[in-house]
Amino acid sequence: MSIIEIKNLHKYFNDLEVLKGIDLKVDDGEVICIIGGSGSGKSTLLRCINFLEKKTEGEIWIDGEKVHEKESDINHIRQKVGMVFQRFNLFPHMTVIQNVMEGPVTIKKMPKSEARAIAMELIQKVGLEDKADEYPAMLSGGQQQRVAIARSLAMEPKVILFDEPTSALDPELVREVLIVMKDLAKEGRTMIVVTHEMGFAKEVADRVIYINEGRIAEEGPPEKFFDNPEDERLKSFLGQILV
Repeated sequence: MSIIEIKNLHKYFNDLEVLKGIDLKVDDGEVICIIGGSGSGKSTLLRCINFLEKKTEGEIWIDGEKVHEKESDINHIRQKVGMVFQRFNLFPHMTVIQNVMEGPVTIKKMPKSEARAIAMELIQKVGLEDKADEYPAMLSGGQQQRVAIARSLAMEPKVILFDEPTSALDPELVREVLIVMKDLAKEGRTMIVVTHEMGFAKEVADRVIYINEGRIAEEGPPEKFFDNPEDERLKSFLGQILV
């Protein structure tokens, strides 16, 4: 069953067309990695799926439900679609455990005791149980990103969107975040990951998608995508980054 289905998605920013007719299905438990050059529309696609950007044209279906931005309960839809950003976006005035608890308590109206127990499990899951009562400013970038992942998981989403989750990290901190993401993939989590980490895409993705100038130029399983690409622009792109 498709958790996400996108039909003929277009997005304009004034006169600039950033997405030019995207069609995409993401099945339950599938890991999709999206690659492409700067400005190709990768992040805009994720933000449209999570309704942080309003689409110009097309249809978005989440968990079998067609979303009407004016009629649907967008906050309810967002509970099904977690998002992990480049820059963590943690609340600086809250401790780690308070950050992870916030969504379940505020949005789901979960009792604080229950939310705290779930949050602690997730903090342990990302290897930060000793940091539960510390504030984000006391953590490394990699640790903050792992907290952001735990915070997303706390809402029990159907799918998690990752928008270049390691691009703001120092190289030595990338690995710790990727390990957590690999573990989530092994659990069967549905994930859409915009990334520059080609090794991660080769190892974890069920399907890799190359977006160029607002369109899906090529997609396929990692072994074919990387070893035998067909699109000339993709060949050039891979030639520049796989050195």
